[in-house]
Amino acid sequence: MLIRSYVQADLARLTELTIETFRPFYEESFRPLVGETIFANQHGSWRDDYRKQVAELHDPAQHKYVAVAEAAGLLTGYVAWSIDPVRRNGSIVILAVAADRRRDNVGTALCEHAFAAMRQQGAEVVEIGTGGDGFHAPARALYESLGCIQLPVAVYYRKL
Repeated sequence: MLIRSYVQADLARLTELTIETFRPFYEESFRPLVGETIFANQHGSWRDDYRKQVAELHDPAQHKYVAVAEAAGLLTGYVAWSIDPVRRNGSIVILAVAADRRRDNVGTALCEHAFAAMRQQGAEVVEIGTGGDGFHAPARALYESLGCIQLPVAVYYRKL
């Protein structure tokens, strides 16, 4: 596996991978849990939201970076992070791994790559967020295996 810096030619595949990765959460977990009104209000355009977000993830002038993982010439995952140099704080913004490459340590390698890059730029702490639902259980397990400490948070929605 090769981990390399993002290039503009990666954008279409990263966007596709992001939508593939998170579709089960939005369509099979979040939507049934909260109902149509809250779903439409909060994430009704989640695909378009990702199309916009992924295109803006890599901007080194703004301390925003993306690294991609490749195997046999195929993009298998990516990690995006940002750094606040004043606070010496890094944040993993998104991590996505192709379904057929999960459990192959791609996520671990991408996170460790991002952590090393953050350390090199002076970050002392990293923040990674994920959901508390079943869909996100593998992400929680990964982050805990990397030595991250979970902060319990509760988010509530109510249709008005």
